[in-house]
Amino acid sequence: MQFEQRMYARLKFLELMGELCETAFEDFFHRLMCARYPDFLDVRTHGNLGDQGADGLSLYGRKLYACYAPQTVDVPAVKRKLTSDLAKALEKRTGQFDSFVFVHNDRRGMHPQIATLLSETDAGHPELAFEQMGNRRLWYECMRLDQELAEEVLGCQIPVQPVVHGVGMDDLASLLQHLRDKRVAADPLMTLPDVDPRKLDFNRLRDEAREGLVRGMRHSHLVDAFYEGSMRTVEHDEVAQGFRLYYEQIRQEWADPEDVLWQLEMYVLGNGNQQPRVQRAAWVILAHFFERCDIFEAPPPGWVGAGVGASA
Repeated sequence: MQFEQRMYARLKFLELMGELCETAFEDFFHRLMCARYPDFLDVRTHGNLGDQGADGLSLYGRKLYACYAPQTVDVPAVKRKLTSDLAKALEKRTGQFDSFVFVHNDRRGMHPQIATLLSETDAGHPELAFEQMGNRRLWYECMRLDQELAEEVLGCQIPVQPVVHGVGMDDLASLLQHLRDKRVAADPLMTLPDVDPRKLDFNRLRDEAREGLVRGMRHSHLVDAFYEGSMRTVEHDEVAQGFRLYYEQIRQEWADPEDVLWQLEMYVLGNGNQQPRVQRAAWVILAHFFERCDIFEAPPPGWVGAGVGASA
C-alpha cells in the first residue's frame, strides 16, 4: 500500500479501536489473527466447556491469547479476568502453550497496575512467557496485511487517491511535542557527536540527508530521556518495532535511500506541511532510530566504506 493508503487504514483502525469492545473486539481480533497466521485457532465459547481460558491459540508459536475489552477500564475487573483466564488455561490446556498473551483494547496503553500484575504473574510462572497486546501491536499486525486482506479485516475500502494527513503516527505526537520544547532549551553550541560514518556510507546516505541525520543526533539523547522508566521502555520498544516494520516495507518499494528517508519522515509527520521546528524534531526521531539500527542496515563486521558521503 502507498503511504496515503496506510494512513487511511490507520485512521479506520483507530476508529474501530474507539468503538469495539467485548465480543465485537474479540471478533475483530479473530479476523485479524486468522488473516495473519495460518496456524491461529480462533477459539469460541462452547456450552459448559466455555473457552477453557483461551480466546485464541497459535499452534506453531505455542501462544495462548486471552482477550479483555470492556467498555470502560475497571482495573480490579481486569485483574480478576486475567487471573481467571490464566488459571483456566493452566488447568485445561497444560502443554498447549508456552506464552500467555493478554490482549486488550485500552487506547492509552497498558494500565500501570495491570503491567505490575503481568510482571508479578511472570515472576510466579517461570515456565511461561507473558506478553501484552494492545493498540500498537494490533496495528503492526494490520500493517503486514496486503490491501485486500486489510480491507476485509477493517471492513472498508482503502482509497487509492491521495489523502492529506497533517500528522503521521499518532503514537509519536507527544514525542514530537517533547522535542519541539526541549530542542529550544538545548545548547546551540553543543559539539556534534562523533558519528561512525560507516553506517552512513554503507546505506549510501549523502549530502543533505546525511547532514540532517548527523545534526539530529545532537539531540537524540532527548528521545532516550522521553522514554525513561519501566512503562516507557515497553512503549519505546513497541515504537521501535513499528519503525523497523515500516522501514522493511518501504525499502522494498524505494531503492534510493533519500526516498526511504522521505517516506520515514512522512511516517512521523504525515504528508501535510509542517512548521520547520516540527520538521527538525522529526529528524531527531529519525536520527535516534537510525542510531539504534531500527531503520537502515548496520554494516557487516570488518566492512570498510569508500567515503561516499559528505561530512556534516
